[in-house]
Amino acid sequence: MPKYWAHCGFDTLTINSDHHLVVTDDFLRTYLSRPELTLVPESCAQERAIHQRLLNDPRTVIGDEDLKRVADEDIQANYAIWFRYRAKLLAANSLESFYMSLFQGEGVDVPPLFVSQLTQIFIRHILGDDADPYELRIAEFFYRSQKVTILEDGVLMAADHETIERNAQASEFGNIVDLLKNKSLAMRSLDLDVLHPENSKNYWGRDNDYDFAVQLNFDQPALSTLAKLLQKWIAHFLGIETTIVPLKEIHDPKWIWHLGLDASATDILNAIYQKQTPEESVLNRLICLFKLEFKDTSRVLPQVKGKPVYLGMAMNEESLIKLKPQNTLFNLPLSPVS
Repeated sequence: MPKYWAHCGFDTLTINSDHHLVVTDDFLRTYLSRPELTLVPESCAQERAIHQRLLNDPRTVIGDEDLKRVADEDIQANYAIWFRYRAKLLAANSLESFYMSLFQGEGVDVPPLFVSQLTQIFIRHILGDDADPYELRIAEFFYRSQKVTILEDGVLMAADHETIERNAQASEFGNIVDLLKNKSLAMRSLDLDVLHPENSKNYWGRDNDYDFAVQLNFDQPALSTLAKLLQKWIAHFLGIETTIVPLKEIHDPKWIWHLGLDASATDILNAIYQKQTPEESVLNRLICLFKLEFKDTSRVLPQVKGKPVYLGMAMNEESLIKLKPQNTLFNLPLSPVS
């Protein structure tokens, strides 16, 4: 199988006996090549000296006085943020433990981009070396915002938001943008840019381009694929086996627990659960519902045992899906682990 997501940093990590990821010096060095920290022609001598010290030993402590001698105050701030982030990374016994700690206590205090990068690394680890390319495209929902377009014939299409924005600024639109703006699937010659299981091998070689659209209608495989990814995500972090399936509607007078996979879905589900009636324009943002059932209920709260948990995914007012996979790790009805 082709190597995929080669630039995410996964290959610089090691795996411990719990099958969790462990930070290495090479992993820390990947941050030094990021735009926020890499050297540019204008970099001053002090910045170059600090950068070299960190390349030699990415765990070395740089004093405040040394950092203040960097001419560019933005670079000073970038290093200060990274040093705080690095300290928390190194204090955790695994990357998974570090990730879980981000959402506990007083909230996330690291750049969202860093969190997205970690999410991609975890998905790469979970899916391993025999991943299905269609599954990989759907996995991009976990760490990249998706722009949703509803075409005139009811087709629900999602494409990478950053890619759309970038192409929209170019002199000529790329195929995805043409497709989404066309409001029709009449241009069948563009089907290769809409990924589905039958043509999923086209993903190889373009796995870092984020230039495939996917169809999200209920009768398409994207939602069931996403459900299976959520199962794997929960199993990896929590050690809990679940069954998750797409759902069109909730008809459950004993509905007792739900969670949104994003902020918009959380608001919508909360309103419905509280027997409020959201405006139709708000309800139309709900892309899909899912039903989660636990295979082993020993860790489930007593009042929820034997009952399903309902999940929802929605787009926001800007037609963006911004998935928050961490919600499935902290908002399930589980008893505290002693």
